[in-house]
Amino acid sequence: MRLVAAMSGGVDSAVAAARMVRAGHQVVGVHLALARVEVGPGSRGCCSIRDAQDARRVADHLAIPFYVWDLSQEFQQEVIDDFVDEYAAGRTPNPCLRCNERIKFAVLLDRARALGFDGVVTGHYARIVEAGDAPTGQRELHRALDPAKDQSYVLGVLTPDQLAGSVFPLGDSTKPDVRREAEMLGLAVADKPDSHDICFIQSPGGTREWLTQRLGVRSGDIVEPDGTVVGRHDGATGYTVGQRRGLALRRPAGDGTPRYVLSTDPARNVVVVGPERLLDIDEVVGGDVRWCGPPAAEETAAGVQLRAHGQEVPGVSRIEGAQLVVRLHRPTRGVAPGQTMVLYHGTRVVGSATIIRTGRRAA
Repeated sequence: MRLVAAMSGGVDSAVAAARMVRAGHQVVGVHLALARVEVGPGSRGCCSIRDAQDARRVADHLAIPFYVWDLSQEFQQEVIDDFVDEYAAGRTPNPCLRCNERIKFAVLLDRARALGFDGVVTGHYARIVEAGDAPTGQRELHRALDPAKDQSYVLGVLTPDQLAGSVFPLGDSTKPDVRREAEMLGLAVADKPDSHDICFIQSPGGTREWLTQRLGVRSGDIVEPDGTVVGRHDGATGYTVGQRRGLALRRPAGDGTPRYVLSTDPARNVVVVGPERLLDIDEVVGGDVRWCGPPAAEETAAGVQLRAHGQEVPGVSRIEGAQLVVRLHRPTRGVAPGQTMVLYHGTRVVGSATIIRTGRRAA
């Protein structure tokens, strides 16, 4: 096959590309110039100038062609602007998931196909299983063998057509194995730390400071669910569901119960807080539903993962018009609108939806 290897400059994408070269495929390395940033030595992002240089060195070592594709305009519109808009609306997006959905497996894959390539190789830890006889068989997306590195959650937005053009060579490997392989191959990135920062946020104060620079500060009230004012905030976008630290509250008389952020309401410019028990939800409703394969039945048992590093929660999903509703078998907490829920049947990814609202069913 003719393949584009998306090379971030890290060890995972380097080994993924190396495996495809050793398997006899025609591979071209491509680094995506996304945010056009240079970062300090402490950064753990994935799209700096330094990362591009690391990717080029790996490509030279593998003796494959290497290019830098400037997708910074698309990244600005589809990921960064979306991130700001979502926070301004009181929602909590996952930018890495958006990048997979709208850049790596949309713009990148489309451009690769237009140039005559068969697909895109990445260093994601996930598996693709061929179900049925080719060419009519369905490609299924499954969790990686190593649960500690599984990245199927951030790939849950992929469509069957995008899966058809995706190659994930690391799905059956552990991270220590990948590092050892990189070392044996003589790759300079063998011991490079994993990336985990939001690549376009370089503010010393993190996400809150970065958002404040773009959205400004508009102070307002911190209120209880009944509307009682218990404090003041310095910008609702700086608070997330489940947060406890950083709340300067004037507690009601005689009430020493800790308060947590339950929600933010940009329209009223308030942050709603309450006792920890009110964080528990057992129903999640999502829109913008995307299926990795055939749509799930109208009601079916499923596991749902609600955040990138969260545990799967058992439940029952059902389709209501254009929305996906999941009734959880056990309460969970810290779930906010804008996050993504990903459905699983065993290790197989069924599909995903953007969370619109959460709730608790009547006892």
